[in-house]
Amino acid sequence: MLAVVVTGGSVAWAYTASAGHRHDLADAPSAPVVIVFGAEVGTPFLAGRLAATVDLLKAGKAGSVLVSGNANGTSGDETKAMTAYLKASGVDPARITVDGDGLDTYDTCARAVRVFGVRRALLVTQAYHLPRAVSLCRNLGMDADGVAATCDCGGLLLFGNEAREWLATVLALKDAIWHRPSPPA
Repeated sequence: MLAVVVTGGSVAWAYTASAGHRHDLADAPSAPVVIVFGAEVGTPFLAGRLAATVDLLKAGKAGSVLVSGNANGTSGDETKAMTAYLKASGVDPARITVDGDGLDTYDTCARAVRVFGVRRALLVTQAYHLPRAVSLCRNLGMDADGVAATCDCGGLLLFGNEAREWLATVLALKDAIWHRPSPPA
């Protein structure tokens, strides 16, 4: 029963704190920077996030992009793959900033604020991840709006990530309360 209450409370916090700040590509506001969250290299999750980022940049919704992920991940260097995709899609390399120490959602948000000085941003990830990402960034002082990226993935894979998200939101609330340190610059 306690697990249900803690998980439910955490999810309620994330959805409440991000209410009004989750958008589709069509209704996304403008911001100086897009932050695209890393994911396993070669997955439809990462492909969807990158495609949405390119669309936002081409639509003039942002002037630059911060790619944040694990530069030493088991699937490869997420930020290197993300940067290569963006360059191949016509994004000027001068508009791309790389954070290879965005090891998780909290680190990405905290480092964007603490290391890169981001005050206003669009966050790009899948819809199930937006409440947690937006809530964490806003909790850290960033004026953040989330933009839902598509995912050309099967229902079972999507369900697994959504279930994992519920548990990750419990840890996110803990991070929002105690503001754990993120990897240094």
